[in-house]
Amino acid sequence: MAQLLPDSFQSLQVSREDIAAMSLMLFMERVYMGIVIVLVKLFWPKPEKRYNWKPIEDDVEFGSSNFPHVLIQIPMFNEREVYKVSIGAACGLAWPADRLVIQVLDDSTDPVIKQMVELECQRWASKGLNITYQIRENRVGYKAGALKEGLKRSYVKHCEFVAIFDADFQPQPDYLRRAIPYLIQNPDLALVQGRWRFVNANECLLTRMQEMSLDYHFTVEQEVGSATHAFFGFNGTAGVWRIAAINEAGGWKDRTTVEDMDLAVRSSLRGWKFVYLGDLQVKSELPSTFNAFRFQQHRWSCGPANLFRKMVMEIVRNKKVRFWKKVYVIYSFFFVRKIIAHMVTFIFYCVVLPLTILVPEVKVPIWGAVYIPSVITILNSVGTPRSIHLLFYWILFENVMSLHRTKATLIGLFEAGRVNEWIVTEKLGDSFKNKKEDAAKNKNNIKAIKKPRFKFTDRMHKLELFFAVFLFVCGCYDFVHGKNNYFIYLWLQTITFTICGFGYIGTIVPS
Repeated sequence: MAQLLPDSFQSLQVSREDIAAMSLMLFMERVYMGIVIVLVKLFWPKPEKRYNWKPIEDDVEFGSSNFPHVLIQIPMFNEREVYKVSIGAACGLAWPADRLVIQVLDDSTDPVIKQMVELECQRWASKGLNITYQIRENRVGYKAGALKEGLKRSYVKHCEFVAIFDADFQPQPDYLRRAIPYLIQNPDLALVQGRWRFVNANECLLTRMQEMSLDYHFTVEQEVGSATHAFFGFNGTAGVWRIAAINEAGGWKDRTTVEDMDLAVRSSLRGWKFVYLGDLQVKSELPSTFNAFRFQQHRWSCGPANLFRKMVMEIVRNKKVRFWKKVYVIYSFFFVRKIIAHMVTFIFYCVVLPLTILVPEVKVPIWGAVYIPSVITILNSVGTPRSIHLLFYWILFENVMSLHRTKATLIGLFEAGRVNEWIVTEKLGDSFKNKKEDAAKNKNNIKAIKKPRFKFTDRMHKLELFFAVFLFVCGCYDFVHGKNNYFIYLWLQTITFTICGFGYIGTIVPS
């Protein structure tokens, strides 16, 4: 293949320059974040000092009157494996029972699961807890719709704050006692966000990869946003909101699949502040099946891009927020992190770089192919030092996932077919592990010998396999004709795409 068409050559040349510019933007963003997080850790006062945190004192004479009324919302959808975990953790919070309302918002479609959840609520109610099992006639608005309906109930009108926990989240007993004082002492504070900790991070390689990505998000991105602009994206769970702030911002909206980020941006535009507490940790579960992870990443990538499309001009016109905060939200928070980061990774490493091998006239400078990506990768790994030995495979896996994130980002930007697709992330809890342990104990039992059947076609992903073939061909061409030894990377990336394409990553659950 000596030459391609001149138009193709020019297009590739332009693409290379565009991607180089975007890579430089991402590089500068990561360096900026790295510098700021170091300054925050060394010189910034702790949140307790910045926000004048004081514990709520128990008053023997007046009882629990010092404690504000708090609503706990637990949205659920067919959570057979984990519903007891979140309900039990919420009922175990160290807060006066007469000042706590627990609301289980069950949108389940399985009548058996609905009955199980309702019975669990009744069990805790019989112990004196103020817990209500709440259902709707339909799932309009999904999670946002459930949370919105929950706040409309008459029995929660006296509550000042609302803490939200997804079905797999397990707050520690002192969670409210540590979070609520920030809101009491600071009337301009709308949100206190805790950090996620993952109970199943060591379950498989897939969960380790996710831990590396999310630890950077919490350790750096959330911390920097909180310290510099008192703004970051609400994570949808493990946070406490001031209900007045929710109402002032217009309440929950279901116009995108990131109702949490939508509310956070709207609240921030009205002058409300947020604080992130890295030491306020809440246990949760990572999706351990590849399909569940892919659906989650589609929602997390499509939603922000769609929200950016809907809100960018509203942010520009806003007069309550200072100029530099607008720049941070539009450029850093949305454009670079939610759009550029996904597209650069995929287009450069999986499209442009392989194609330059077929068109030797188009050269990628060493700083663009090696130096900048290396620095970005090292900065991304600071959140999870225990997984530093997995860094190289993490890069290859992130390149695969960038394919889906880029596709989802474009769907969000152009509001294409799957823009409002909402598939609840599957949680396995301890059920799958328990089944394997039971099978091991009963290995002599004839009934246990029968192996579960797997539908191989259900695990195949054609898009990953297509890119595996494409990269393999480019690698072979480079091996024969190339001079930069890119074939080493291309063949390793081919293997990763192939593994993901055949679904041999993460926990494989029998059909």
